[in-house]
Amino acid sequence: MYQSSQPPRGESPVSVIGAGIAGAWQALLFAQAGHDVTLHERSDAAMMLSTSHWAGGMLAPYCESEISEPLISRLGLRALDLWRRELPDTPFNGSLVVAHTRDRNDFERFARLTCGHRRLDARALADLEPSLDGRFRDGLFFAEEGHVEPRRVLPKLHERIVAAGGTIKFNSEPGLDDIDGIVIDCRGLAARDIQADLRGVKGELILIETDEIELSRPVRLIHPRWPLYVIPREDNLFMLGATSIEAEDNGVSVRSALELLGAAYAVHPAFAEARIVEFGSGLRPAFPDNLPRIAIHNRKIAVNGLYRHGFLIAPALAELTLAYVERGQIDNEVMQCA
Repeated sequence: MYQSSQPPRGESPVSVIGAGIAGAWQALLFAQAGHDVTLHERSDAAMMLSTSHWAGGMLAPYCESEISEPLISRLGLRALDLWRRELPDTPFNGSLVVAHTRDRNDFERFARLTCGHRRLDARALADLEPSLDGRFRDGLFFAEEGHVEPRRVLPKLHERIVAAGGTIKFNSEPGLDDIDGIVIDCRGLAARDIQADLRGVKGELILIETDEIELSRPVRLIHPRWPLYVIPREDNLFMLGATSIEAEDNGVSVRSALELLGAAYAVHPAFAEARIVEFGSGLRPAFPDNLPRIAIHNRKIAVNGLYRHGFLIAPALAELTLAYVERGQIDNEVMQCA
């Protein structure tokens, strides 16, 4: 997997541009390794301009293997260890996959194409999630998976960066050529000035509130067109997601809203009485193959193309970047050297 290369040498400062999930993990691991790190973010601390603000926060490498390349599973499995190490309070309650009778064939296909799960009958399913008692005849339980709440975990990562000696500058958008030392570019779609083959893939979400249902883990409902999931968050909130639409507008379509709300109702009718708190969407940066890329050009390193797997794979990508800078290691599946 690795080959030797010549990394940047010396005690150069490290500047990371973009404080979303990709940049935050880069800054954290470099700061912990003793580098002089500055993290730049074009928006304020609320991170409203970041794609990460609109993410689901699923840490589900086994589920994603149904439609993703093996590289995503490899990076995702390594990232689970890093999440556990750096943020031990991350919920690792597993993921649950269910389907109604009409989608039985798709459910069995999902089971065949994934691993790391065990099949639950109706009784075991109800024991795991009492709110789903009587709703489904069986399910797939991926016990090793987890989830985070992006809007809560990003500030925690930022705090860890500062505690490790790093500096964060919000409302800061320096040019790549205006910074000395090593520059790690995590700007997402804003990096199309140097990575023209990036495109935006819209992911839509709906945030709802109800105290009539309790879930301890994300529930994926098999759908003939895309995976739909219900993710529990704090304060009786649930996130409904997520679409993957080849469009670069920021709105939520009526079709998507109907699909997402219908999925929630299909998981449990009590969601029909939930209060809608927020509609939103984010543009995920993706390359044509939907795989991440670490592009290296002297002291400039671009980390991009995380697609819909940002929270899942960002820690592992940061570890690879650090290994290159410190030891010259190259992961041939991810890295491109000029």
